[in-house]
Amino acid sequence: MKSTMLKFLLLAVIFCGAANMAEAQKKKSTKRTTKPKTKAKIQASAPSEDTAAAAIAAPPAPPAKDSLPIKQVKPSLRPDEAVETAALRDRTPLPYEHLRADDAVYRHRIWREIDTREKINQTFSYAADADNGNQRFISIILQSLADSTKGITAFSALDDRFTTPMTMGDIAKAVLGEEIDVPLQDSLGNIIGTKKMRNEVNLDSFYKFHVKEEVIFDKESSRLFWRILGIAPLKRIVTSTGLDLGFTPLFWVYYPDMRPIFASYEVYNGKNYGGRMSWEELFESRMFSGRIIKSSMDNPRDIRIEDVKGMDDKENPNHLLHRLFEGETIKEKIFTYEQDLWSY
Repeated sequence: MKSTMLKFLLLAVIFCGAANMAEAQKKKSTKRTTKPKTKAKIQASAPSEDTAAAAIAAPPAPPAKDSLPIKQVKPSLRPDEAVETAALRDRTPLPYEHLRADDAVYRHRIWREIDTREKINQTFSYAADADNGNQRFISIILQSLADSTKGITAFSALDDRFTTPMTMGDIAKAVLGEEIDVPLQDSLGNIIGTKKMRNEVNLDSFYKFHVKEEVIFDKESSRLFWRILGIAPLKRIVTSTGLDLGFTPLFWVYYPDMRPIFASYEVYNGKNYGGRMSWEELFESRMFSGRIIKSSMDNPRDIRIEDVKGMDDKENPNHLLHRLFEGETIKEKIFTYEQDLWSY
């Protein structure tokens, strides 16, 4: 009887142990199957975006297009000249001779107006294209202002003392004029709106320039010096009603800053292609003609010749001729002063 009870208890213990082992195996298998599901959910979640990395990897915005009315000239892909001229385009101007204030025994400011329609000034309107752009004088100035690597600054025409720098937008506004509202029409001719546009500009319409310079007699070298200080292109202003307001300066450029650029551009010479000079040589050699419109000589009121009493009478048909004669008188005074210093 006792042996039977012992056998029964042993079987019960073995059965309970097997049941516990089966339960443990079931829990382990449940953990193994649920763990990959958690990983799968984490992998499927959207990754966070790295804004700093995206900003670095983003391509730079395209540069703003130049708004100046400059004709884009394609460079030649083959040598377009039979002679080597690369060294000529790399010329640099000679530095100015130093002038001491104590040696300047004679010194006056002169303002001139250059009209490129005159025969001697026709090279200012040379309209050919080269690898360095259009060869018009106004185009050379605009190209130098549009190229930020040249470091040329345009100054406002409010005065001629180079006091107020102008931005590229200011230059474009001065050259192109204000935007106007152009009506838009449908196929039936009905006005459906307006669009802001600027008038097209013909570079040949800029045919007058103002030149500000100083004449100095240096007693150390016994020589008369002409030093150009600034150049300003002129534009004719005509209102929408047809009222002609005359010519007004667009901006001023400082001539000493422009000398290296002028030295890299050749002046057209239709008489001798082998004897061309640079624009810097043209100005330094005084190979241009301009009538005097203002001078500091005997001018305590600092006014232009056209504003002098007796020469501002537009009713007089000879008022332009009188202004021209007054400018020639100033030239004669400068010439006479230099000649009177010498004895023959």
